[in-house]
Amino acid sequence: MFTTLLDNSVAGTYADYDKALASGAIKFPALLRLARIGEIPYPLFFADLPFVETQVAAKTEKLLAGVSKETFSIGSRSPVELRDVELVLKDLIRKQELLKRHDGTLEKNRIIGLLREVGSSVEDDASRLMSAIGLTHEAMRACRTKERALDLMIERLELNQILVSRSVQHYMPQRLTHVDFSGMTIRDAKVPYIFLAGGDHGDYQEPVGRTIFTLALMAVLVARRIFSPVTWNAESTATDLGGEYDIAGAILMPASSLRHLSLSSLDDVVSAAGEFKVTPSAAVVRALRLGLISNETASSHLAEFRQEFLKRPERRGMSPIRAENAVRKYAGRELSRRMIEALDSGAIPSKEFYRTVCLNKLRDSQLDDLRRAVR
Repeated sequence: MFTTLLDNSVAGTYADYDKALASGAIKFPALLRLARIGEIPYPLFFADLPFVETQVAAKTEKLLAGVSKETFSIGSRSPVELRDVELVLKDLIRKQELLKRHDGTLEKNRIIGLLREVGSSVEDDASRLMSAIGLTHEAMRACRTKERALDLMIERLELNQILVSRSVQHYMPQRLTHVDFSGMTIRDAKVPYIFLAGGDHGDYQEPVGRTIFTLALMAVLVARRIFSPVTWNAESTATDLGGEYDIAGAILMPASSLRHLSLSSLDDVVSAAGEFKVTPSAAVVRALRLGLISNETASSHLAEFRQEFLKRPERRGMSPIRAENAVRKYAGRELSRRMIEALDSGAIPSKEFYRTVCLNKLRDSQLDDLRRAVR
């Protein structure tokens, strides 16, 4: 029962669990601590095994209603265990349910399944999705920075009832430092969630450009009706990266524009990446898949960019993020804005708002700060 419960919980990643397995014993306070971390009612540790197995199966089935157990991987061999992201998944599902319960203006999402039937070409599929969410190549390229381009993509997705959550350390119900994944798409007929994991993914990419491609890829997955944890390797030059990868590439780097650029030198690639708001490696792989450069040139460019990345000075600690900005970033601007409206109308009790939307990270005195942050 001990292993059945903890192997299916985030608490199974903690040192107390490993120590208990090694010694064959655990002190009661440590057991209570693991139960609290894993959100496991501790009397289950003393129940009959068949009952425990039934409870675990029921929990897993409920979780899998929101996301597939199988990891959607592109050029990556890193699977994601459900327990590694379980608390974030449960929290975002809880936010979806809260929003649907208190916002009667929500409609059936028209982006889900938009690309379920394969179009005549990758470029056609990319055009259909961009048109549906109101995003243009010109608008993306007009953004002065990659940060602004990322904000624009999130804005267009959220205006179409696709919620976007981004990882914020200390403002989520679960630490993700030991999890190697890019994020996940979470099912819902009205308000599907896209969760973007932060941190270093080990493929030598600057974070914002990588996140932009990840978001484009996950938007394609929602349109394909694929809801799953996602991992992808930005340096992969494999031939079987798949249609979803190519559609994301076409959204950010249309073939008609890329073909007019010279990509023979590193400076050419860096310039193109800046224009399309992606990483240089993404531009290299896209050019390779379009047949604009050879495998040898692509491999040489990627090796050079890897070396350049490794030469970068080590990043110091990030500036502390303000609490209201952290809540907006993790919960998502659109969910936060709609739930503030529900709070103001009296549709939701303030206690539930602070617990579910803010995870009790904000106080009443900070509510106006959150209002300003989501405008």
